[in-house]
Amino acid sequence: MKKEDFQFKDRIIKGITKEGHFKVTVVKTTDVVKEAKKRHGLSLLNTVVLGRALTGVMLLASELKKEERVQLRMDGDGPIGFVIAEANSLGEIRGYVKEPQAELDYSSSDVTIGDGIGLGILSFTKVLYNEAEPRVSTIELIKGDVNSDIAHYLTQSEQIPSAVLLDVDIDEEGEVTQAGGLLIQRLGGASEGQIEMLQERLTSFPSISDLLDDGQYIDEIMKKAVSPIEVKELDRQPVDFFCRCNRDRFLSALAMLSFDDLKDLEGESQEIVCHYCNNKEVFSKEEIEKLITKAQAKLN
Repeated sequence: MKKEDFQFKDRIIKGITKEGHFKVTVVKTTDVVKEAKKRHGLSLLNTVVLGRALTGVMLLASELKKEERVQLRMDGDGPIGFVIAEANSLGEIRGYVKEPQAELDYSSSDVTIGDGIGLGILSFTKVLYNEAEPRVSTIELIKGDVNSDIAHYLTQSEQIPSAVLLDVDIDEEGEVTQAGGLLIQRLGGASEGQIEMLQERLTSFPSISDLLDDGQYIDEIMKKAVSPIEVKELDRQPVDFFCRCNRDRFLSALAMLSFDDLKDLEGESQEIVCHYCNNKEVFSKEEIEKLITKAQAKLN
């Protein structure tokens, strides 16, 4: 890897304004979105929608501790069906869509990217330390464009006034050129003038993809988003499309099947596919037979 590539690789940066009134988080997810597109064979529509979801969920997961995780799920009546994106604060991001090849008919002038998901619901699930059950919040989708829906969720469910910008840029060849996101959250104590200034700034703020394309990295974008208010960096780390599935986990999942279910698999090899990353593992007839023998032993 070239020095420049390493220097500008996918990362997330967190900061806080000098007076402590706003939190600012910026993430670059270009390689994450490229990997998702390649693994799932995504249409251009899904590249943008899932790319935004992966970017947005990483911004939200940055507030968690270590392996705590958050999952975003959008279910709608559009051709995509549903979108699932998941991340933890370690920078591990993964996700998938129900219909990876779904596209829209753009010949109609009133078609928007939100029609890919359509009408439906947005669910956030947080898996936190010291809590036996995951926390689940559900709201109606308002636009289905991911940007507006995450901002609406934060205001409605988390009671945090927030501004969210999520961008995935695709060139004429259908390749992802840049992807990233910005999240600004009000912490309290901010004057009305500061809030109005930031709101006005963000309505005309360039897309994150354009800023990245111009060579501005996450540091500059964080400062630019709240300028002239000063911002102090709190933390930064790499982010990757990463799934913890592996052969042993697949085998453990098979071992949890009932004796009758395993008997139905007898005599044939079995392929298991991870929805999140499209990784495939094949288990031989002999491996299935061993599982059947172990399950039978438990019955005796």
